Amino acid sequence: ALDLVVSEAKKNGIKLILSLVNNYEHYGGKKQYANWGRSQGQSISSDDDFFTNSVIKGFYKNHIKTVLTRRNTITGVDYKDEPAIMAWELMNEPRCTSDPSEWITEMAAYLKSIDGNHLLEVGLEGFYGQSESQKQQDNPNFQVGTDFIANNQIPEIDFATVHSYPDQWLPSSDDRSQQDFLTHWLQVHIQDSQNVLRKPVLFAEFGKSLRTAPVEQRDRLFDTVYTAIYSSARAGGAAAGGMFWQLFTEGMHNFGDGYEVVLSENGSTAGIIADQSNKLNRIRRLYLELRNRARWAGGNGIRHNGIGN
Repeated sequence: ALDLVVSEAKKNGIKLILSLVNNYEHYGGKKQYANWGRSQGQSISSDDDFFTNSVIKGFYKNHIKTVLTRRNTITGVDYKDEPAIMAWELMNEPRCTSDPSEWITEMAAYLKSIDGNHLLEVGLEGFYGQSESQKQQDNPNFQVGTDFIANNQIPEIDFATVHSYPDQWLPSSDDRSQQDFLTHWLQVHIQDSQNVLRKPVLFAEFGKSLRTAPVEQRDRLFDTVYTAIYSSARAGGAAAGGMFWQLFTEGMHNFGDGYEVVLSENGSTAGIIADQSNKLNRIRRLYLELRNRARWAGGNGIRHNGIGN
């Protein structure tokens, strides 16, 4: 099935970010790895032993190698060489009671030893940790063990990710308060990605559930996220794009969690998404034009130097 997804993405010019494991029980997640460890006689006190137990880490490395070296049965291309894959994600929303930097360092280095062709990101939500303790005031009122700065400073990590769910993180706050939090959340992560990490940042998940809010509030949230991204990208800043959670097509409602967007059924939201796509595409075309001019000028200069010498 994944071979087909990759093949269809390739046909349609879509670039994929493939997540290698989930923090949560959906699709197995770290809980399944912990259970496998117990079945091998390991003393596992919690699912967070996923990050420290040597046997479990070996299981995860086996998984990395199996996926990256798999040859697609449709395209005939190994996943590690597949241009339709833009990046790998180590884990969706890693959360643990302690900083997982050592695990990230180990697994990022291992993955890159097999695949140097693709970008790599952690899968972080963006919560600040002990490395910048003064920034913990920018978090919602809970801690999950991750550290946006320290975890993304690991050399093998190519770009940062941020998730944004003010309705989940601030459930007792009104829409205005959630919007104010979101605006600040976006700004500080763009600034830190540009000035501290010096890496691009992708707003990899955001949304607002229509089970608890009208579509107008969701549209306002989308517009807030997209405005911050576009303003940064237009100025050559760190913001590289945004991916809302989650895109559905007709007939998928049984899988819905309130955050789904069906373009044919959510006209106002679809319009905001299309407008953002067009604006970022214009920036992309401008960047490519400038890059090509620079390459041409550089090549032209080299030829002149050759003649002169």
